[in-house]
Amino acid sequence: MRPLYRAVLAVALAAAAPAAAQQQKIGSETGQPLPRWVSMKAPEANARRGPSINHRIDWVFKHRNMPLMVTAEYGHWRRVVDRDGFGGWVHYVLLSRNRTVIVDDDMLEIHRGPEDASEVLAEAQEGVIAQLKECESGWCRITADGIRGWVHESGIWGAGDPEMPDRANIAPPPGPDLAAEAK
Repeated sequence: MRPLYRAVLAVALAAAAPAAAQQQKIGSETGQPLPRWVSMKAPEANARRGPSINHRIDWVFKHRNMPLMVTAEYGHWRRVVDRDGFGGWVHYVLLSRNRTVIVDDDMLEIHRGPEDASEVLAEAQEGVIAQLKECESGWCRITADGIRGWVHESGIWGAGDPEMPDRANIAPPPGPDLAAEAK
């Protein structure tokens, strides 16, 4: 009877493992998924080594509406990274849930519709920050400098599922996980 019990337990654990791996991590402060996309609300924000004003400033973000990825939460602080993997802990009031993206491909074509055959309305230079409206089938509808249109999702950063590194193009957050140390 005992070997049968072990076999049943092993099968149950094996079946539960993929389900547990697929569960998305939820932020302890907001109840929102981690990682997730946000943007800069303020024109400037200090990214600190840890989640308090007593920690050293490692980086300064200087672009309003820049897309960022939240990777951790601790109190009123969010650990964020930019498209290059730089970041740190930023106070939550400096962030917005408004979705923006940054153009990764120089002279990215903005199309009238979500297909290569549609009319090209404009080209966006690398580094342009645009409002993200929606994404479908590898295309995203954006607005930048009064131009509205569709771009390939692979040509921008800040769209797609941040859990999928091949779509998010994110480097690991710099430094150790200081939220665990702060507790």
